[in-house]
This record gives sequence, structure tokens and C-alpha cells, in this order.
Amino acid sequence: MLRAEDCRVEDLRAICAEPTVLADYPLASRVESGVLVYDAHRLQSAPRDQALEEIARALGEGPGVLIVEGAVDPGVVDRATSIFFGIIDEQHAEGTSVGDHFAKAGANDRIWNSLEKLAVADPATFVDYHGSPVLDLVSTAWLGPAYQMTAQVNVVNPGGAAQVPHRDYHLGFMSPEQIETYPTHVHAVSPLLTLQAAVAHDDTPLETGPTMLLPHSQKYPGGYLIAGRDDFRAYTEAACVQVPFSKGDAIFFSPALIHGAGTNRTTDVRRMVNLLQVSSAFGRSMESVDRGRMVLSLYPELLARGEDPRADIALRSAAEGYPFPTNLDRDPPVDGLAPPSQADIVRQALVEKWELDDLHDALVSHARRRETA
Repeated sequence: MLRAEDCRVEDLRAICAEPTVLADYPLASRVESGVLVYDAHRLQSAPRDQALEEIARALGEGPGVLIVEGAVDPGVVDRATSIFFGIIDEQHAEGTSVGDHFAKAGANDRIWNSLEKLAVADPATFVDYHGSPVLDLVSTAWLGPAYQMTAQVNVVNPGGAAQVPHRDYHLGFMSPEQIETYPTHVHAVSPLLTLQAAVAHDDTPLETGPTMLLPHSQKYPGGYLIAGRDDFRAYTEAACVQVPFSKGDAIFFSPALIHGAGTNRTTDVRRMVNLLQVSSAFGRSMESVDRGRMVLSLYPELLARGEDPRADIALRSAAEGYPFPTNLDRDPPVDGLAPPSQADIVRQALVEKWELDDLHDALVSHARRRETA
């Protein structure tokens, strides 16, 4: 099992010292600060099998990050930007505070589930935007054709400080103590189940704070366990690189790549990116199960068992133990990076010895918070 106490900055530094060699990636246009840069037209003109293989290799064995210039038409991006700022204005008018996992309050504006909100607000813009062949090509290269798209807009406001460099979903949303309970091979599997991407909605010179990136860091086995370590934070903040973007460019990277939004050092630019979180279709169970019905039926028995260890083990089979997917507008993280799961609620009920009706009401409320409409 991987342990946080065994992680050493020297090991990560050695891995990240590996150069990115342009000759190894024939379809790329150039390497910039260790990041592969592709031209959308050239990439799409290549034989599809060759493009799929090279992209997958770049994200896994290579630097773990690539940029495709011209991935989405800038005119389409402008239409989406107008819609997104309208949604943000509505959030402000309603007094809604939308939190961020890795940045201080007020540093940015978020739109959770920008995918669904754009589809409902303007179907034509949605089709032109998410119909990008580049988004499909890279998503397919990493996850196969049955991927599931989600998206969240992030606006880094003038003066907004950088995020703490981090890894992302799944294990990246857990504490080191939680992560240590997962076997070593899961640390390797988790990055294969999702793809991180972002579409630039503005020209993004360095002073606006483009994404900080640590090429090749996705290959460090213990990278999920270093959150909160001052020594790793000092190294990653110093070692991360930034590459400027143009409107419509897209960046794609392994969720295990250490990264973070940069500091917006301007006084007048609200830097918008649409963060795409693409998930594998394979992270799902085979059968549909009404877990709420199950735990309500089991609750009196679980309560009667008291300290019997079989009760909690049985609860793992019955209740939904993972908090995602959810509606982060209604169900924001509380005291951590993730909201409570259904199993967390049942465990609270058992500790506090709730009545069955109280548990029923709590589970109904929990389910409603996860709905998008």
C-alpha cells in the first residue's frame, strides 16, 4: 500500500526531469515548456488511428498534457461566453456563493454543470461548441467512444490568487487518510477513468494566469498522497510551467497531472475557461438498484446490531458510499472536497439513533439535492 509518509520530493523531481521530445510525437507542431502543442487542422487531417494512438501515448507515457490550438471556433466560444456570464450575473443577483475545491473564496466565479445549463439556454450554441471534432478525438483516445461529458466554468477574477497545485477526481478529491485506504493499483487505475480538459474563452497571456502544469508528474505513483505537504507544495509551485492560450484553444491532461489555475495579475481581465471533466462509461455497476429502499428496509436491523462489525460491512453493499455524481449547486462540499454520501447519512443516523422517519426524510432531502432541476 502507498503511504503519504513514504513520498519524497526527490522522487517526483526525478520523474519530472524527463524531457518531452518532439520527434516522439510526429503530429505535434512543437513542444513548449515540456507541453505538446498541436494544430487542430493538422491533427484532424491525420489518419484517425494514428492520432488516437499518439494522443493516448502523450497523456499516459508522455508529458501527460497537450494543447490543441483552434479546437473550438472562437465565434462559437464568444456565444457561449455571453451565456455563461449571464448565468454568473444571475448567481450574483440571487446572492449565490459558488465554492471552489482548490481556491480561496472570492478568487473566482464558478458555474457548476455548465454542460446542462448551456444545453438548456442555447441548444444551437451547445451543438456548435460540444460538437467539436477535437474534443471528441481526444476524449475517445483516452476513454473510448462511450465517454460521458461534464463541464464546469471557472472565471479567475482580477487579482485572483493561484490554486494550490493538485491532482483531480477521483482520488484527488479525498484526504490523504482516505486515499491510503485504497490499494496501490487503484492509484494507477483512477487516472484512466477520467480526462481533464479546458477550453480557453479568452486570449490568455501569462499575466492572466493560465493553468500551471507539471509535465510528466502523472507518472509519480504517490502523487495523490502529497496534498497538504509543504515540501511538495513549495516544489510544485516553483516547478510548474505555464503556456499562453488563444481563444478557442483547448488543453487536455491526465487527472493525475499536478496542476492548478494560475494567479490573475491583471486589474481588468476576468479570465474564463470551461473545464471539461470527461468520464469513462465503465465506472458503473451492471444493475439498477434502489439503494434508498434497501437502507430503509435494513435500518432497524442495522440499528439493533449495535457494534456488530457485520452491520457496517453490510451497509457498504447496500448504501451508495460515493458522493458523486451530484448537483454541486445544491450539494456543495462540506468540510472537505466532497459532500456526504448516502452511506455517510446512514452512519450518522446509526450513531445518533434516529427514528426511521427521520432517516427517510434525510435520504429524500439528499436525493433531491442531487437533482439538477
